[in-house]
Amino acid sequence: MYVEVVPNRNSRPAVLLREGWREHGKIRKRTLANLSDWADDRLEALRAVLKGDLRHRAVGPTPFDIVRTRPHGHVLAALGTLRRSGLDTLVAARRSPQRERVLAMIVARILAPRSKLATARGLADATLSSTLGEVLGLEACTEDELYEAMDWLLPRQEKIEAALAKRHLGERTLALYDLTSTYFEGRRCPLARFGHSRDGKRDKLQIVFGVLTNADGCPVAVEVFAGNTADPKTLGPAVDKLRERFGLERITALRAPQIQALRDAGSLQLSLFDQRDLAESSDPAYPGERLIACRNPLLAEERRRKRGELLEATERALTKIQLATQRSRRPLAGQAAIALRVGRVLGRFKMQKHFRLEITPTGFSFERDQPRIDREAALDGIYVVRTTVPADILSGERVVESYKGLSVVEHAFRCLKTVDLKVRPIHHHLEDRVRSHVFLCLLAYYVEWHMRRALAPLLFDAEDRAQARAARRSIVAPAERSARAKRKAATKRTDDGGPVHSLQTLLHDLATIAKNRIQPQDSSASAFDVITRPTPLQQRALDLLGVSLRP
Repeated sequence: MYVEVVPNRNSRPAVLLREGWREHGKIRKRTLANLSDWADDRLEALRAVLKGDLRHRAVGPTPFDIVRTRPHGHVLAALGTLRRSGLDTLVAARRSPQRERVLAMIVARILAPRSKLATARGLADATLSSTLGEVLGLEACTEDELYEAMDWLLPRQEKIEAALAKRHLGERTLALYDLTSTYFEGRRCPLARFGHSRDGKRDKLQIVFGVLTNADGCPVAVEVFAGNTADPKTLGPAVDKLRERFGLERITALRAPQIQALRDAGSLQLSLFDQRDLAESSDPAYPGERLIACRNPLLAEERRRKRGELLEATERALTKIQLATQRSRRPLAGQAAIALRVGRVLGRFKMQKHFRLEITPTGFSFERDQPRIDREAALDGIYVVRTTVPADILSGERVVESYKGLSVVEHAFRCLKTVDLKVRPIHHHLEDRVRSHVFLCLLAYYVEWHMRRALAPLLFDAEDRAQARAARRSIVAPAERSARAKRKAATKRTDDGGPVHSLQTLLHDLATIAKNRIQPQDSSASAFDVITRPTPLQQRALDLLGVSLRP
C-alpha cells in the first residue's frame, strides 16, 4: 500500500490510499480510501507507518484502528479450487442464492465441518468466523435456508454425478467402488439401523454408503443404504446401477469359500505359484469372466500369525469355561448355560470353524480341527480377482493393480469420516436430508482431492506415484514409497527446505492471511480493507492452487 497524490487541473490534488500488484506482467492498482481531507501531519504519519517506520507512535495516536480481522486465505484457497474445478457450474449453471448456499456448505465442510446451525453462524456478519459468507454474499444466511439448499441439491445429484463421471471416467475406464458405514445420532431416520459397525459403535444406529472413484481416487458418485444392509447385498445392485449409468466393467474379488471351491474343482492349482506370484485361469462357475489368482508371501505370513494368535486366545477362553464346569463349588452346569458361554467366546474370536466341540449337561470338551486348519492355511496369501474386462484391454497385472487401487477409496473414507470432512456423526432425521448430507460431503471431498493434487509438493501426500509403481518388482508385492516420499517423511521438509504440512495444518496456516477492516481516526473518512501480506510458503501454496488474493 502507498499514498498517491493525483493532480487535478482546476482543483486541489486528490490524496488516495492505494494498493498495487503485478498480474500477468502488468501492474494493477486499486484505491482503498480517499484521504484528501487529511491534514499533512497525519498523511506523513501514515506514510511512515506504511514504510515500516513506527516512530510516529511516540508523538501521537495511530492514525487508524483495526476494527475487525476476518480469516481469509483458507477461504480463497478452498473456494478458488472449487471454482477452478468447475464444480460450481455443475451444481447450477447460473448463480443463485441456493447455489451459493450449497457452495458455502461444501467449503465449510473442508474448513470447519460443523452442524448447519454452526455453519450459518460462521457465515452471518455478526458472528462470522471467516470471510466465506462475505465472499459469497451470504452475510444474512440462516440455518433454515441451509436446510432448504440441501433439499434443493438432492434432486440434482444424479445429473451432477453423471457430469463428474463424464469428466473423470472415460470410455471403458476403470472405476473403484467400496462400502463403509458410519454411526447415526437419534432413532427416527428410516435409514438408521443396527448392523455391522466399522466404527466400533455397536450401541449406535448406522447407515451404509458406497463411494465410486476413478483409478486416481477422484470421487464421482455416492450411494446411501440402510444401516442393516450387508455388503454383498449392496454391491450387486450398486454395481448394476453404476454399469447402467456410467457403462463400467466390473472387477471384484472372490471370498475365501469361493477360492476353496476353485481349488476343489481343479481351477486353482497351487503349483501355479512355484515360479510366479500371479496366474490367470477360468472356471465354469464364472462364465465370461477372467480369474487372476495372486499369492503374496508377506500376506500369507501375516494370516498365519493372526490365525495362530486367535486360536490360542480361543483355547484359553474355552479352557476357563471347561474349568468352570469342573470346579467343586457352584460348577457351571446345564447344556444351555454352557453353550451360551461357549457361544460368546466363539462369537468374539470367530474361530468356531476350527474347533470340534462336544457339550453335555455337566461339561464340554474341545479340540482343534487340524485338517480343516491345514486346508485353510494352504490358501494363505492367495486371493483371486475376477473381471469381465477383456485381456486385450487390460492385462492380468493391470487388473490386479486396479483392484489394489481400492486403497484410494479407503483413503477417501478416512477423509470423509474422520480426518477432514467428518461425515459422522449424522444428526439429520429425514431420509433425504441424510442422503443430501452425504452427497455434500462427497462434493467437499471432490474439492479436497483437487487441492491435495495441487498442493502435493507441500504435503505429506505422495507426489510420484508413477515412479513408485515403475520401481515395483511385482504388482503382487506390497507397495513401497519412493525415496523422495521417504525423505520427506523422515526430514519433515520439502525439497526446497520448507516445512511439510498436512492439508489441515496448511489450511490453518493460510487462515492467518486475514482481511483487516481499517477505520481511520478521522470519523469522516470511510473504512477500508487490507489483506495480510502472505509469507513465502503461503504464497507458494496459493500459486500452486492458482488462486489470487486480489479481487
